[in-house]
Amino acid sequence: METIGIIAGLGTLPLLVARDAAKQGYRVIAVAIENLAEGDIESCVHETHWINVGKLGRLIKILKQNDIKRVIVAGKVPKSLLYKSQITPDLRAIKLLFTLKDRSDDAILNAFAEELRGEGIEIIDTTSFSPELITPEGLLTPSPPVREEMRDVEFGWRIAKEIGRLDIGQTVVVKGQAVMAVEAIEGTDEAILRGGSLAGQGAVVVKISKPKQDMRLDVPTVGIMTLECMIKVKARLLALEAGRSIIVDREDFLRKAESAGISVLGYKGIEN
Repeated sequence: METIGIIAGLGTLPLLVARDAAKQGYRVIAVAIENLAEGDIESCVHETHWINVGKLGRLIKILKQNDIKRVIVAGKVPKSLLYKSQITPDLRAIKLLFTLKDRSDDAILNAFAEELRGEGIEIIDTTSFSPELITPEGLLTPSPPVREEMRDVEFGWRIAKEIGRLDIGQTVVVKGQAVMAVEAIEGTDEAILRGGSLAGQGAVVVKISKPKQDMRLDVPTVGIMTLECMIKVKARLLALEAGRSIIVDREDFLRKAESAGISVLGYKGIEN
């Protein structure tokens, strides 16, 4: 029986991925990030190791001790933690950070993947065992967007792809073909709250994959918390990149979106 590792961050995505891998006959070991991963992860896997987010050396040691050759990175690990004084990186993490040309998402994640690969550990696609998580194309809720909202989707798509190319973020909030907010280090949910409060009722949220998105790392993901933020600011439409984004607990998500009057669209636009 092959052992699969799950590096578990925020949210329920790690639980879903772990359960799916276990159902397919894999022995699943979670390396769960303290203060981020949910405690329920322990019930979904064969073994759990809790570590501090800065302990790269310990993470690698755990994976190697358990003869793990393939891992999935699931759940958000906010980059803002790099700037929290209570986070103390170990020597290996410090060395990795010093090799970076900058601290963009891609630079950090690619360096992390290379560090694991140098130890004979491969990061595989987040949805390797859970293809049903991927956003399908088309209207996913009964209420269709109106023409003006589709103009905002098309406009927001172009903007989002550009900020993705620059490795700034994956999400924009727009209204009336004007940008209300661009996601940066604060994350999608905070960008929605900020942009939605400026837009007033009827904002459109567009979340895309980067033009060169690595489907192993930082895959665009939405869940109930994202939807609750949209409800709070009375946003009207969520457009997600079809085939290259994840909806966690899709049935519940879409049911709640429908009851809140929010349209959800799996969209495929044209790359910039």
